Amino acid sequence: MNVKLKPLKIGKHTIKYPIFQGGMGVGISWDELAGNVSKEGALGIISAVGTGYYKKMHFVEKIVSSKPFEAINFYSKQALNEIFKNARKICGSNPLGANILYAINEYGRVVRDACEAGANIIVTGAGLPTNMPEFTKNFPEVALVPIVSSVKALRIICKRWEERYQRLPDAVIVEGPLSGGHQGFKYEDCFKEEFQLENLVPQIADEIKKWGDIPVIAAGGIWDRADINKMIALGASGVQMGTRFLGTKECDAKAYAEILPSVKKEDIKLIKSPVGYPARAINIGVLQRLQEGNAPKVRCISNCVSPCHRGIEAKAVGYCIADSLGKGHLGDKLEGLYFSGANGYRIEKIITVKELIYELTQE
Repeated sequence: MNVKLKPLKIGKHTIKYPIFQGGMGVGISWDELAGNVSKEGALGIISAVGTGYYKKMHFVEKIVSSKPFEAINFYSKQALNEIFKNARKICGSNPLGANILYAINEYGRVVRDACEAGANIIVTGAGLPTNMPEFTKNFPEVALVPIVSSVKALRIICKRWEERYQRLPDAVIVEGPLSGGHQGFKYEDCFKEEFQLENLVPQIADEIKKWGDIPVIAAGGIWDRADINKMIALGASGVQMGTRFLGTKECDAKAYAEILPSVKKEDIKLIKSPVGYPARAINIGVLQRLQEGNAPKVRCISNCVSPCHRGIEAKAVGYCIADSLGKGHLGDKLEGLYFSGANGYRIEKIITVKELIYELTQE
């Protein structure tokens, strides 16, 4: 029997259905996907990663042959504004979020850019965003939602925010190790029972009561209404889903519509990333080039994430994440990188966002 889905209040913003669409970059969740998700009553989240690839805006072409040059262009403020403007044409005044990785270069600047562009909610993972409120002081209406993968991480964030900024998160996302993209766990821990989402959610839900009435959003491997019901029963107020939205017609990275229906379970791998975290992706494109020994030469152009140390970690793992995800967005199946959650192989046909939200929310 379905649990009744209630509207979810995040800070000053109310979402009709307690479903976040995961922020997926480069160029997977931009205006078309996020705008349509918010239009249908869930929370559309725009990825702020690699916005310089949006409609090929703000490339320094003469220097770098159509790749965004340095973080100022890779995280293009002008392109982010354009993405939000076009998403708003679709969803109107419904709440709209931005996902900004903590590991990126110029994190604080990009958070401010997102606030100015019109984000109602900022989501941050890939690191512990202990200074996140620092960059939103002039935007008190913007809700802040960190992603955590342990009780310890939650405690650190709540304690630091309360001491330094006299505020607490407006919600927290607890993400288990079945999600697509970067994981908040060591490689070997992704396979251990104690780190699976169903074991993390009750712990986080219990701990957060000590800090206040803060919604917990469960993420990582959520597939259908039965999963949503299960997570709410375990103490979550809502869920975040990324991979299901890869299989929609509105997904901004159009190559997924061609790739996913033929993906098998064994095609989805946990890989090493220049960001310093394990990441889950489909074993095609640049990953196959690596196995063949003919991957593109790593040349740091975009200076995208601080843990990469200007291409040192990219050379160690064999690929540039900015270039590879950018090529994925552009549909390059030979050298692109295609992130997916562990359930990506379950997408058999491409449907609309409206159909997916209906499937997930009907009583």
